[in-house]
Amino acid sequence: MRVGNRTTLTEFILLGFTADRQLQLILFGVFLALYLVTLSGNMTLVILIRIDSQLHTPMYFFIGSLSFLDFWYTSVYTPLILANCISEDKRISLSGCGTQMFFSCVVAYTECYLLAAMSYDRHAAICNPLLYSGTMSPALCTGLVAGSYIGGLLNAIAHTANTFRLSFCGKNIIDHFFCDAPPLVKMSCTDTRVYEKVLLGVVGFTVLSSILAILISYFNILLAILRIRSASGRRKAFSTCAAHVISVMFFYGSLLFMYSRPSSTYSLAKDKVAALFYTVVNPLLNPLIYSVRNKDVKEAFRKAIQTLRPQR
Repeated sequence: MRVGNRTTLTEFILLGFTADRQLQLILFGVFLALYLVTLSGNMTLVILIRIDSQLHTPMYFFIGSLSFLDFWYTSVYTPLILANCISEDKRISLSGCGTQMFFSCVVAYTECYLLAAMSYDRHAAICNPLLYSGTMSPALCTGLVAGSYIGGLLNAIAHTANTFRLSFCGKNIIDHFFCDAPPLVKMSCTDTRVYEKVLLGVVGFTVLSSILAILISYFNILLAILRIRSASGRRKAFSTCAAHVISVMFFYGSLLFMYSRPSSTYSLAKDKVAALFYTVVNPLLNPLIYSVRNKDVKEAFRKAIQTLRPQR
């Protein structure tokens, strides 16, 4: 399709990580292993929280919701990475690119809101422990998770529509492993100033409002912890927040690195590494973060294994 003297692109070529065939096969094995571990880790956590009555609390409801989201999160990206590693045909259509960007935005924006909702849960548990059960009612917990998905969906529509109103021309090569905004903007043959302002508004509002909610929650949590007189009480309060803080730092750190800079400063090589972290590594780390040092989860896992073990 032609616009003026330029041909607009209807498909792209995803370069992936390397053109070396042997290295591609090695990466295929690595990413396949990571993918299977991520799927099994997140689904195991979801099932444990579902079947063990001791884990039927607001905190574990949110952890299970995060694991369920991460199960799909990694599935938006990794299958395409695997196909790119073993296939000679690395093309993706314009509609396919838009579809992947849409679903990647849904899961990313949803996780932003969900992490903010989890910080509110920790705030209620530590700042008002006696009112915690009444404050974090099942209806409120369900509403916060549903609201996170609705917010993710609406933001994804705005983000994707804003990106694909641009025309793309020139070389159809994307030096990336999935369709993302920064490399696509590099290929735009239309003025991107309005685009960047809208993108900054959409991403900025979501990320900054979520971070602000998290910071306010943890400021109040810190004040509450400092009022606890016993050292063991303070350690216990800190330990209930540690996993969530680590998740927040990993997720928002990579997102801010990717999207908080003007397009003129993009380094696709660095962005590829940052994108790999929040698309593949973070969904793998979350079930580990929330289970390795969690006595309740380990006890639930032990009981599940005993139940499955044949009786003598």
